[in-house]
Amino acid sequence: MKKFDKERVLLAVAGPVIALVVAVALTSVVLLASGKNPIEPYTLMLEQISYSDVQVLTINQAGMYYLAALAVAVGFRMNLFNIGVDGQYRLAAMTTAVVGAHIALPAPLQIPLLMLVAMLTGAFWAGIAGILKTTRGVSEVVATIMLNAIATSVIGYMTLTDNFGVPVGNNQTTGEMHKSGWFPGISMGESGEIYGFVIIAALAGVLYWLVLNRTRFGFDLRATGASQSAAAASGVNAKRMVLSAMLISGAVAGLAGMPILLGDTHTYSLSFPAGLGFTGIGIALLGRNNPVGIAFASLLWAFLDKASPALDYAQPVAYDKEIAVIMQGLIVIAVVVSYEAVRRWGLSRQQRRVGEELAAAARNDNGTDGNNDTVKEVAAR
Repeated sequence: MKKFDKERVLLAVAGPVIALVVAVALTSVVLLASGKNPIEPYTLMLEQISYSDVQVLTINQAGMYYLAALAVAVGFRMNLFNIGVDGQYRLAAMTTAVVGAHIALPAPLQIPLLMLVAMLTGAFWAGIAGILKTTRGVSEVVATIMLNAIATSVIGYMTLTDNFGVPVGNNQTTGEMHKSGWFPGISMGESGEIYGFVIIAALAGVLYWLVLNRTRFGFDLRATGASQSAAAASGVNAKRMVLSAMLISGAVAGLAGMPILLGDTHTYSLSFPAGLGFTGIGIALLGRNNPVGIAFASLLWAFLDKASPALDYAQPVAYDKEIAVIMQGLIVIAVVVSYEAVRRWGLSRQQRRVGEELAAAARNDNGTDGNNDTVKEVAAR
C-alpha cells in the first residue's frame, strides 16, 4: 500500500513538474534566439518574492484566479468545458455592483446579499448553456463562447448612463457601492492590504474537495463525467447532473470577481479585470482539478503576472515583460503533453507490475485450487 501511495504521488507531481521544466527550457530558447540572457529574467523575477508589496499583489491576484479555476474544474470533473467563466464572472460583478450601489443594509446582511447575487447571476448565465445542452444537445463549448459575447453586450447596455451607468471622468462606472458592502481586508502596513475575500476563496476550495470526495452528489458527478451511460445504468440522472454541474460552475465563477470588487474598486467599470475565465482554464489544467494543486498554480500564475513588470526596468539590459506571458502559454501546452505522457507511463508501469505478479504466481502454482485462486485474484486486480 505504501508503495502504491508513493507511486500515485509521483504520478500526480510528475506532470506539473515536467510542464514547468519544459516551459522554462523553451522560454530560454526564445530568449537565446532574441540575443538575450536566458537566465537573468528568471533571477530578476525571483528577486521580487522578497518584496512584501509584490507578495500582497500576488496573493490578491491568486485569490481571483483560484475561484475562476475552481469554476472551470467543476466542469472538468463532469467532463464539461465551461469556457463561459469569463462572461459569467463579469456579468455577476456588474450586477453585484449595481445592487450594492442601490441597496444599503447592515454589513452582516449586505455582504451575504451581494455574494448571493453574484452566485445567482453566474449560475443563471451558465445555466442557459446547461439547459441548451440537456434539452437540445448544444455543445457547452459553443454555447458558452456565444454567451461570453452576449454578456459583454449586456454589460455595455446596463452601464449606459440612461440605465445604471455613472460617468467618472473618462470611465463609465456603476457608481460606488455602499460601504456596508465593502469586504474588510487584512492590512499589511505600507505593503498594502490583502483582500479579505481570499479567505472565502480558500473556504470554497475546502468545500469543493468535501463535496466531490465525501458526498453522494460528488460521486455521482464524477461518475457521470467518467461515463454517462454507466452512471445512468446505476440510476444517476445524467442530464440532471450536467445541469447541476453547469449551475455550480457558474455560481463559483460569479464569485471570481468579488475579491477586487468588494475589497478594492467597490464599483464596476470599463477597467474591471477581464480574462480571468480563460486564465482559470490553464490554472485548472496545471493544478489537475485538485484544490491544492490549483492553489499552487494560482500563486505561480499570479506571481508571473506581478513580477514580470520588473523586467521592463532591468539594468543595464531591459527585458520584455511579455516573457512571462510566453511562459504561461508554454505551460498550458506543456501541461497537456506532459499529463498524457505521464498517464501512459503510469499505465504501462501498472501493466508491467501486474504481469510480474501473474508470472510469480504462475511459478509458484503447484496445480492446487488455492494457487489457481491466487492467480485469478492477481489477474482481477
